[in-house]
Amino acid sequence: MTERESSRLIAWSAELRRVHQRLRDALRVTRDAVHEGLPAEPASRDLLLYCHGFCAALDGHHRGEDRSLFPAIRAAHPELAPTLAALEQDHSMIAHLLGALQTAVDAGGSPEELDRHLEGIAAIMESHFRYEERQLLTVLDGLALEGAVDEVLGPL
Repeated sequence: MTERESSRLIAWSAELRRVHQRLRDALRVTRDAVHEGLPAEPASRDLLLYCHGFCAALDGHHRGEDRSLFPAIRAAHPELAPTLAALEQDHSMIAHLLGALQTAVDAGGSPEELDRHLEGIAAIMESHFRYEERQLLTVLDGLALEGAVDEVLGPL
């Protein structure tokens, strides 16, 4: 294996960490925007943009993993099928929570209501990211996967 190939393989674990951190940062910015909107007044246009953007980014990340990353891991490491199934189940649960947030945003929910949704998403998202990193970073260090980062891990 050439140095360039080794660098690309190791980069998948670094890329996953980077994407997770960017999503954590996006959630923090969104929650900060919600807190700036308190007390309970209808959500501002800026807040709506933050919420829509965060939802799209997190959903896009999970869709990329489900479509590209997880099938590649499953093919190379069939013993990880139960782990990948659990991660995919998390993705489904998070998508449901994002849908509820989107409904609240579309209905002009109060900042308090939006923050409750974001708090729930934050808890599940952080637990999911930590589990995913514990289970997959070592695997990603050696995974031969050809693909653009934004296709595999979402457009961040």
